[in-house]
Amino acid sequence: MELDDFQQNLLKHTKDFRKLLATSSGDWSVKGFIDIAKNIYTISVDTKVISKIIELMMFPVLQKFAKENDYEMRFCAGQNHYPDITFISKSGAKIALDLKSTCRKNENMVSGFTLGAFTGYFRFRNSNKNITFPYGEYSKHYILGVIYTQQNELMDESKVYSIDELKDILSVIRDFDFIVQEKYKIAKDHPSGGDAKNIGSCVKISELKSGNGVFAKLGVRIFDDFWMNYMTLEMARNAKLIKPPYTNLKEYLKYRNIKNV
Repeated sequence: MELDDFQQNLLKHTKDFRKLLATSSGDWSVKGFIDIAKNIYTISVDTKVISKIIELMMFPVLQKFAKENDYEMRFCAGQNHYPDITFISKSGAKIALDLKSTCRKNENMVSGFTLGAFTGYFRFRNSNKNITFPYGEYSKHYILGVIYTQQNELMDESKVYSIDELKDILSVIRDFDFIVQEKYKIAKDHPSGGDAKNIGSCVKISELKSGNGVFAKLGVRIFDDFWMNYMTLEMARNAKLIKPPYTNLKEYLKYRNIKNV
């Protein structure tokens, strides 16, 4: 699949991301948290903590990317705001970039990314609530995804280390890989989990890297329409419906009477 300029230029910085995140052996360069007494506390295998630290570490490379490509760079105003970063070109075009991370289940599969809400600003595209600019003002929406492997060895999270013992601390994750894809190309036709109102992603690494999810060939308009009108069972009941109009892409295409796809 042909890469566009934004995607291609950001992927050029893969080596920079890896250099920041990993040691020469592939282990995470972050070993723990340090206090003013120079005590080091290990990091638990908490995906939210890991994701936030990775995000912070990647910002300098993203700033370099923005400068090289003449983008103005805007960070989100607060937690649970979309997107993580807005890039604004000289012409005023706005591009959304969300930073996501996920761990490998095996050499072919990952746990998957959460690709953002399909309610709120996603449906009300002129809304300023929990979003840097209204969703409809963005020309494209990208995911910068980080894939990693969790450390198999057990860690003693109660142990406190000194600076001199830094090399003895086991990294909780290792073996980083990166993807840059438009959101719709790696989305699946189910929420990220249970009754959550978030879009789920492909879980096959090959599909994430190639951008070959279920909506990839159908296009962003079908993706938008599917998720803007998708209902959980609770949403259907609140709308006085017995059940949602559709629960997957096959049912959606039949519901919309879309053929020859």
